[in-house]
Amino acid sequence: MTAGYEALAPFYDAVQGDRAEHAVFLRGLIEEHHPSARTILELACGTGSILKQLQPHYEVAGLDLSAPMLEVAAEKVPGVRLVEGDMTRFSLDERFDVVLCVYDSINHLLDFAQWQDVFARAHQHLNHGGIFVFDINTERRLASLTDQPPWVHWFDENLLVLEVRNEADGVVVWAIRIFEREGQDRYRLHSEDIREVSFPRSQIEQSLHERFRRVSAHDARRKRPTAASERIHFAAAK
Repeated sequence: MTAGYEALAPFYDAVQGDRAEHAVFLRGLIEEHHPSARTILELACGTGSILKQLQPHYEVAGLDLSAPMLEVAAEKVPGVRLVEGDMTRFSLDERFDVVLCVYDSINHLLDFAQWQDVFARAHQHLNHGGIFVFDINTERRLASLTDQPPWVHWFDENLLVLEVRNEADGVVVWAIRIFEREGQDRYRLHSEDIREVSFPRSQIEQSLHERFRRVSAHDARRKRPTAASERIHFAAAK
């Protein structure tokens, strides 16, 4: 698996914010499904924003494939264990009460067999009774994004241009371009193409049920996920 966000790591937090609202939602899921949880491993932890939000409440650790993203995380959450590794094949000599994988990180894996590898790795690294919590961009969400015009956003005198386009076989490409201001009339271009794909909810849940004893799905915008859901969180108990 190829690391992503290499060029964008220095700008990621300025664009995405502190993730506080999502962290509150995740805490709610953890308290609902595993109220006694104390330890958390976050896969694809990126710059550590979620780790920072959860650190006051849990003992946290993170894993990510991108060294530049982990460098930012190390400054944000000093002292937290951070591991550079592939979430489809990592092996740590430790188990956790919760394994997280959020912000549609699993959508970056373009083969469903890779999703299943993540499910297996998460299961292996959970304590008995532990939960694996992850979210996805649904097929509906990815399809809707390709119909939208490019998103343009100014931040800290820099310009972000984001366009989502179809590639093939359900894969979409997030074409990300950041123009970093280096002088009054001079900008430096940072570009990255990030690919995502999604799979039917029924396929995901069937695979989870092969490993986990209980699986539930959640939509932060409604009481339960429907065909209209754009983001679904899954909670799978070992």
